[in-house]
This record gives sequence, C-alpha cells and structure tokens, in this order.
Amino acid sequence: MMPAEKIVLDSISADLSVVAGDAIAATQAGVCLDDEGHGVGLSLQDASLHALPRQISELAWLQSLYLQGNSLTTLPETLGGLHELRFLNLNGNPITELPDSFWELANLRVLFLGETQLARLDERIANLQSLEELYIHANLFQALPDALGDLPNLRILDLGHNKNLRELPSGLGKLSQLDILYASDGQLQGIPDDLRHLRSLRYLNLTDNQLTTLPDWLGQLSTLIELRLYNNRLRDLPASFSDLVNLRELHAMNNSLFALPERIGNLRDLRKLDLQGNSLHTLPDSIGSLKRLWSLNLRNNDLGILPDSIGGLTQLVELDLRANNLDTLPPTLAELPNLQKLDLRWNAFMTFPSWLADLEARGCLVFK
Repeated sequence: MMPAEKIVLDSISADLSVVAGDAIAATQAGVCLDDEGHGVGLSLQDASLHALPRQISELAWLQSLYLQGNSLTTLPETLGGLHELRFLNLNGNPITELPDSFWELANLRVLFLGETQLARLDERIANLQSLEELYIHANLFQALPDALGDLPNLRILDLGHNKNLRELPSGLGKLSQLDILYASDGQLQGIPDDLRHLRSLRYLNLTDNQLTTLPDWLGQLSTLIELRLYNNRLRDLPASFSDLVNLRELHAMNNSLFALPERIGNLRDLRKLDLQGNSLHTLPDSIGSLKRLWSLNLRNNDLGILPDSIGGLTQLVELDLRANNLDTLPPTLAELPNLQKLDLRWNAFMTFPSWLADLEARGCLVFK
C-alpha cells in the first residue's frame, strides 16, 4: 500500500483488512489492493461514519467504494477526484445534497443512492455518461429531471419507493439500452408517451401506484418479459396488450379489472398469470391458447363460469380458483395432464364433479 493511501485509510478506520477483489463487496471493513499495492477497492459498510476525510482523493486508483449504512449527511468536495471510480454504494446514508464535484465521476458505471434524504436530483446526472446501473430508490423525490434520459448506456434504473413521485420524466424514452425499470410505490397516475420508445425493456415494475388506465401503445414494448402492475386501480388492459408476445410473467393482482383483452391468447410465451383480487366475471375463450402457462391465479374474483377452452392449458401446474362464484366446472379441466394443484375453496359448489377423483388419483392436490 502506498504511504499516502495508508494515511488516508488509517484516518478512516484502523480495522481494515486486506481482502481479495471478489470478496470486497461482502466485507464490512476492508481494502483490496492491486499488484502494485494501490487500493482499488474499499469497503466501510455500517461503520457509523459521520464524515469522509477530504484527503480521500489521494486514493487515486480506487475503483469501487462501499459506504452503505453509515451516517453521512454530506460528502467532501474532493470526492470528485476519484477519477477511476467505477462502483459507488451510498445506500442508507442521510445525505441531503451532493457536492458539485460529484458530477465529475465520469467513469462511474454503478451508482447506489437509495434510502437517502435526497429531495432533488441534479440535471448534471447527465455528466455520468458511463452509468449502466442507477439506483435512486426510497428517496424524497417529487419529480426527476429529463436529463436521466441522457445516459446512453443505462441498463437498470430503480426509481421505486419514492412515495412522493408523481410522474416519470418523459426523457426516459431516450434510454435505448434500458433493460429494467423499477417505478413502484409512488403516486404515478400515468405513463409518459415517450416511454413507448423503450424497445430494449424486458422488465417493468409499476406496482403500488395510482394507475387507472394503461396507454394504448403499451403493446409496442414488445421486448417485455415480465410486467408487474399489482396494487393499482386498473379497470381494464388495452387491446394492444395482446401484442406483448414475449411476455412470460404478468402480475396484475389487486386491481379492478372487469375483463381481459379478447386476444390475450396471443401471449403464447406466458408462463405465470396472477390476477387475484380483481373483479373478473368471465375469461375470454382465447385463454386456452396459452400453451406454456404453468401458473394461473384467479383467487378473489367474481367468476361464475370458466370457458371450456381452459382445457387447452396443457402445461398448467397450479390453478387457484378460491373465493369466486363458481358452482360448476368445465369437464375439460380433467384433461390437464400436468395439473398438480387445484384450489376450489370458498365458491358456490353444492356438489363437485366426479372426475375430480380422477385428478386426485393421478396425484393432483385438490382443495375443495
């Protein structure tokens, strides 16, 4: 370790251990050295730190810095001198503002700024052109700058649990590489039209917001694999929803859905469909075309009948029909070859069909 670096590290903590690079993230207090003895990784997690020394810029080779779970309210202006920094975790510190030099960390690729006391994100976030992952969850933001859309390499963006966030910036639509977007647990009432351009998006989480409708262009997000919409106020899904042909998981429980799109059977790659806690009265016949579906949860709806086509769900493993208004079942259910669990409790059955015994005989667990 270089003398100047040792002085800085000793001023922060006297308990640092030297660890391997692949262990630094899991080390509470440690430093990783390169072949020449330079500190390239530093972890000081949950160390009750109230301040960092101004001399921290003397750790000139530092590439990763783990400071989560401390008591930092501010950061030294000299932090911007860490020009080699690639990874910075500041989660769980009561930071209220960031120094001007922060926006000079041009090589940052991963930045954790979650669970702080930040109420404003500076437009200079666009200076961090190398960012690939940005986590700014659980802060005090009411709005976010369009400049977030000027991060050309961003793949993961976590805006979740900003309970005062009322809208998403339209600039996000420019994030051509965005793969994962968390925007849960806020006050969102809509989605900006510019987000239709997120043609690389595979995971979208909009749960626990105030959404009553989804835009007609939603089906243009054709790369989506997983969509989470639960705990909103949705009454329907747009017809274009059926164009999400790569979707594998749809989590839409605890909304106010009265019906599903007639062409929902177009979602031929769908594996998991959770619709519990809605107001569904019927299911479209096309649901039987979901040949890869293995989990279907319809608990707590208003279903009085199921379509015969449900017998086409040949890969179905579990079917939850609890707490509906069913008093009969289509005999095609008996033909589901992979069904392992069928839950019929809290319905209106006076008697149950005799073929349920055949399902049980072949190993299907039936609750009634």
